[in-house]
Parts: sequence; structure tokens; C-alpha cells
Amino acid sequence: MIFQYIRKIPLMILFFLSLVSSLSVHAAVREYWIAAEKASWNYAPSGKNLINPDDGLGVWGQSLTYTKYRYIGYTDGNYSTPLPQPEWMGILGPQLRAAVGDTLKIHFLNRTDRPLSIHPHGVMYDKDSEGADGGKGASILPGKSYTYTWIVDEDAGPGPTDPSSIVWLYHSHVMSEDETNLGLIGTIVVTREGKARSPSNPMPQDIDQEFTALYMIFNEENGEESGMKHTINGRIFGNLSGYETRIGERVRWHLVALGNETDNHTIHWHGQTVLDHGRRTDVVEVLPASMTSVDMIPRSVGDWLFHCHVDDHMTAGMSTRWQVINSKK
Repeated sequence: MIFQYIRKIPLMILFFLSLVSSLSVHAAVREYWIAAEKASWNYAPSGKNLINPDDGLGVWGQSLTYTKYRYIGYTDGNYSTPLPQPEWMGILGPQLRAAVGDTLKIHFLNRTDRPLSIHPHGVMYDKDSEGADGGKGASILPGKSYTYTWIVDEDAGPGPTDPSSIVWLYHSHVMSEDETNLGLIGTIVVTREGKARSPSNPMPQDIDQEFTALYMIFNEENGEESGMKHTINGRIFGNLSGYETRIGERVRWHLVALGNETDNHTIHWHGQTVLDHGRRTDVVEVLPASMTSVDMIPRSVGDWLFHCHVDDHMTAGMSTRWQVINSKK
């Protein structure tokens, strides 16, 4: 009996070494270079109401351009070549991607005139990488830089009833209520272990496209109605473009919200339903700091509305369109 057990030990060791080797091959350290920068932002670059042109922009069009603070992604530590972003991302910072088991290294440079940070939701970190509440990375002074290390462990990944990838927010947290309103917001997408397309591409295997939508009311003028910009990714009245997909494609929508008590949103797609954690619907409810991911397969060609179904929010311009075309890539 003892001899048989001893004979099995080398096999057990080989199995353990194989498991460790497999994990090390698939896990990755993913580096991002992000700068905080001041920028001019126009909530409706066309100057028009592209949803209902005859209605105009109302009081929300009295002033459209404001100074914002944004997270800008760069290709490397020279911070000279910005990462390209699809038009539909609007004001959002770069989308960070990882698979369960990965480590994120976020190199942050503060190019603005005030202390800022990057605080993530969902991932694991030590106090100095929290980006808030007193750690070394909690308040990065103007002109200074800092590297955050975030661990994408199992608890940062999709749960048993989640789809193969889920979304988390990140934002500045020195004076967080001011800094999110300034525009310092982005997202992290985490893919379930074993579901990434490749070690170099953590996008899930089981979808063709991913979109992200931030529903948020930006307060630009101390509560004056004309300054309450009811936005999707920082645009109003249909001025966010680029949500384009095709019949039969597998599309994942990552939905997030931030803001105040008025940021209670009912996100609605015309022309299509989504699968929301096993529930079929065409309206998804989000509250401030909510994060959820839902799936669809478009079935009907058209230029469809995508908007908040709260009446006051629709009136104030929290609408855009998503397009479904009947052609192959």
C-alpha cells in the first residue's frame, strides 16, 4: 500500500508542475499608460438635435462646450502617441482589458493642475494601489506619475451567472464627486478564465462585438437646468455615433452609471431584446455606480433608438441611435 502511494508521488508532482505551467502561460502582465489631461468637450458637436431635429436642443443647447478633465491612453511611457478609440466611447477613458489570472500595471501621469488618482472597482490591490483613502497612489500631484498594480483574481472575474466578461468602473478619487463630474471615468473589462481569444487578446471567444455605455448627468452650471447634461458617454441628443453592428452577430453591452440621486436610468433598446443574467428584456435598470453586462443577437435591420426611458431624461437628450446592417464583414 505504501509502495503504491510512493509510486504515485512523481505523477502528482508532474501534474502539479503541469498545472502551474499552464497557469503561467495563460496569465499575463498587461501594461497601460494613462495621462489625465484638461480638454475642451462639446456635448453636441453637430450643434443639432439629431433625434428630433424640429425640437432643437432646448435649454440644454444654450452652452455646449466646457473644460473637462479626461483620462487619455498612450502607447508607451513617452506619452506622445494616443491610443485610438472608437467614436462611440465618447468621453470615456481607455478601456482596460484583462482575463482572470492577469495583473494590470497602470502607469499614470497627471498632466493637469490638480491632484488626481485612478481608483478601480472589482480588482484586487494593496493600499498603495487603491487610488484613494491615504495610500501612496491616493493623490498624485500635477506633473507627477505613479504606477498602480491591480490583480485580476477570481473574485474580479465573472460569477456563476454572469456572461463570459463583465465590466468594472475606474475613476479619480481625490475628490471623487467632483472628478467624475469633470469626466475622469473609464472601464475595465474582465474575461472569465479560459474564455479569452488568446494570451495576447483577452476579449471573450463567444462574442463578436462589445460596446460600453455610461449613462450620467453632468452638472456644469451648479444645478441650472441648462447645465444638466443628460448624456450617454458624454453626448446628448443623438450626437454619440458609432454603435454599429450586423444581423446575427453576438454583441455584449457593458452598461455603467455614475452621478447623483437623479442618475436612476432605465436603458432601452428599440428593435431588440437582450439577455440580462438569464432574464429576457429590452430595458435594464442602473443606479449610480452600477455596472452590468448583457448580451444580444440583433435580428432586425434598422437605425434604432438607444436611450434612457425616464421621461425627463429623454426630454433632456439622453438618447442616441444604434445601427444594425444586413451585411457580413
